[in-house]
Amino acid sequence: MAAETWTDRPEAAPHPHHHHGWWWKTLLTGLALWILTIVVTIVTGNTNLIPTLILLGSFLVPFCVVLFAIERVSGSVSSLQLVLAFFIGGIFGVLGASLLEVNLHQSYWLYLLVGLIEELVKGILLVIIGWRVVPKTATQGALLGATVGAGFAAFESAGYAFNAAITARGIDLVSLLQTEVLRAILAPVGHVLWTAVLGAVLFGAARGRDRFRFSIWIVVTYVGVAILHGLWDSASDLAAVIALLANGRAVEELTTAGGLSAQTASAVTALAGILYIVVLIVVAAGGILTLWLVLRHYRRAERLRAVEQPVSGPQDGPRQPTV
Repeated sequence: MAAETWTDRPEAAPHPHHHHGWWWKTLLTGLALWILTIVVTIVTGNTNLIPTLILLGSFLVPFCVVLFAIERVSGSVSSLQLVLAFFIGGIFGVLGASLLEVNLHQSYWLYLLVGLIEELVKGILLVIIGWRVVPKTATQGALLGATVGAGFAAFESAGYAFNAAITARGIDLVSLLQTEVLRAILAPVGHVLWTAVLGAVLFGAARGRDRFRFSIWIVVTYVGVAILHGLWDSASDLAAVIALLANGRAVEELTTAGGLSAQTASAVTALAGILYIVVLIVVAAGGILTLWLVLRHYRRAERLRAVEQPVSGPQDGPRQPTV
């Protein structure tokens, strides 16, 4: 009797996914609707439209990430499961992170602790959501991880947008729009990227099998993405410190006068603004390079197993521990 494969089980039957480019079509349509909502809000002064602005601006880019994943994921993951992963992962992600971060205080390790907490929460959700996903491959894990990360980013961005809009003087529309634009641009190389990397290693360690397998590289990757997360969140502070140290006059004034002159402070601020963008680019590039290397490694391993399997057949060695 032929050995049963993962495709023989009803619950693991492949779901059809099609390449229609819906992610970029939705992005363009949503962008047009967002701009239209801004215009109508300004013209009418109707504050009832503020929630619409927040939802459109916060969810548009992350949801397009989900559509991108839907068009490329294979195996037993359905479109509905990915949409549920987006919402469930996002809601439980921000709730879990909020509970664990409530007692954190300002310190040198704050950003690293936030990275460790948020990546741990998303990693746990990724394991729960992807438990029955077969086969478990690095590509599947990266796409599912990106979906969970996108959900987290969407709900977190909505919170930031709400806080930016509410001021003591009333609704600050300019601050709201600036926050949404910045977070929309950075969303694909923030939570989405970190969880995609973690998901690729977590699923890749299963080596195409049905169950998760423990690997020390999962722990290494978790710590690595948490550090990248922390560097990303602390980019503004890092840029300010580097700009201050790079300006010899600023160091001299702080040492002798205990403060900065208006001219020196202006120069340091301008340099810090440039360095902030540089730090973000460097950290994002590090994350993208890591994801590319991880996927390349596991794809090579998958091709090697595909070549060796018909020759050697299934191995009956000792079972690996699962998580």
